Amino acid sequence: MYRDSIKRFKEIVKVLAHYGFGYIVDTAINKKGNKKSPENLKKAFIELGPTFIKIGQILSTRPDLLSQEYILELSKLQNEVPPEDFDNINTVFFNEFNKSIDEVFESFDRKPLASASIAQAHSATLKDGRNVIVKVQRPNIKEKMEMDISILSKIFSLTKAKFSEFIIDPNEALDELRYATSLELDFKNESENIKKFKELNTDVSFLHIPYVVDELSSSKVITMEKIEGFKINNKLRLENGGYDLDDLGKKLSLSFCKQIFEDSFFHGDPHPGNILIKDGKICFIDFGIMGTLSNSLKEALNELVVAMVYNDINKIISILLSIAIKTGYVNRNTLYEDIDYLMASYMSTSLRNIKISSLLEELFDAANKNNLKLPRELTLLIRSMVIVEGVVAEISPDISFLDVAIPYVKSNTKFSFLKQFDLTEFTTRYLRFAKDSSRVPSKFIELSDSILNGRAKMQLEVTGLKHSVSQLNKMVNRMVFAVIISSMIIGSSFMLTSNVGPTFYGMSIIGLTGYVVAAVMGFWLLISIIRSGKL
Repeated sequence: MYRDSIKRFKEIVKVLAHYGFGYIVDTAINKKGNKKSPENLKKAFIELGPTFIKIGQILSTRPDLLSQEYILELSKLQNEVPPEDFDNINTVFFNEFNKSIDEVFESFDRKPLASASIAQAHSATLKDGRNVIVKVQRPNIKEKMEMDISILSKIFSLTKAKFSEFIIDPNEALDELRYATSLELDFKNESENIKKFKELNTDVSFLHIPYVVDELSSSKVITMEKIEGFKINNKLRLENGGYDLDDLGKKLSLSFCKQIFEDSFFHGDPHPGNILIKDGKICFIDFGIMGTLSNSLKEALNELVVAMVYNDINKIISILLSIAIKTGYVNRNTLYEDIDYLMASYMSTSLRNIKISSLLEELFDAANKNNLKLPRELTLLIRSMVIVEGVVAEISPDISFLDVAIPYVKSNTKFSFLKQFDLTEFTTRYLRFAKDSSRVPSKFIELSDSILNGRAKMQLEVTGLKHSVSQLNKMVNRMVFAVIISSMIIGSSFMLTSNVGPTFYGMSIIGLTGYVVAAVMGFWLLISIIRSGKL
């Protein structure tokens, strides 16, 4: 039975404190000194076990949530954890299918091929002789991860401000954790991903996608074809096998271009361990993390790449505004200058030296700086592009991913109108345009008549004027207040000199009262100015 929530909470706090993050839940000084660092956070996650390793891996894919130094360190977290006891694996399998592993398989390797934080994979042979991989979830892993995320939620709610050092938005980070773990903890999603990816790439001759054994797959178990191949970056095997490395680099680039710019469904973790070579074909495996783009986002991305190639700044800005969410006032002039500077710095070099992932990342950073928040799907896309560009550069340094992507996108954009052409929609829009156009002459005459007869009105809206007027009003009020204080001091001085009215020790009481009131009002005005921070 897994530890109860209170015991686990204490364990998490203890480990965080040991690695220098105790300030998050306790402001006391750490006796061991200040050890706050990305490396220590990684060590803390490793010590806290499989669920935190997976949490770290998920967070490492979101540079919009964590600062860059933490992203780099958490991305080093390895998926290898101590293997689960075979009896526990057999119990999970039996609970899913009401049959033991020995009843279903001709043979089953009890030693796992890989042992990850959520599941472990075993080699097996079906009764019909097919070699497969069986991935089985660890027992109670869902409950463990949900408990840890719930505890993190409590810690975040208590100490949100203290997380600002390394987590940009704790609530958004938690939402991402819940979303990502819910997908990864249901193997039905991965099974559907494999089928969809296989269907989309049926006509691609140089790709091979593993099949899924549906009758032996569920939410906690997935059985699929075993790929007998080697990693795509094993250059020794590639050279001994007589492979053309440049051709292989182009094919991998083309495949990924198709996934992004045409299918809108791409592999979210295409590192060399997930791309194998079998019988001369490229084989993608591990479909737990997949990226999906909406049709509008795909079209925008296609147009964005073309606009960047032609250095069309206005088009780039229009596309960013169409796909982003405004988080504040957007100054188009500032945005134009930022993007113009960025494009000028990139376009001054050869295309061969440009990484499209870096260019897009900097472009999105410029948009974010100008209060434009882009969809999170693009964050996973950039991460995947970074990995693919690295793999292509490793196996074929002379091939640039951008050299392949630009012609592909241009071709895809050129024929996209014909592919999406709808005669009914075109006819409807044309008739509407013709009807509206017929009203233009009469509207123009109405406008001219209104101007000539003085009935035309122009509405002008100045952004931020309300704030400026408020500040001006405050400034005028202070000036009036200061004039009143000065008048009171001058008036009181005249009264003291003339001894008007009742006196106290030979001094006019009215004059003294005026001085006191003026002093109070003066201090009040001075404190108000100091508190505003504008002396």
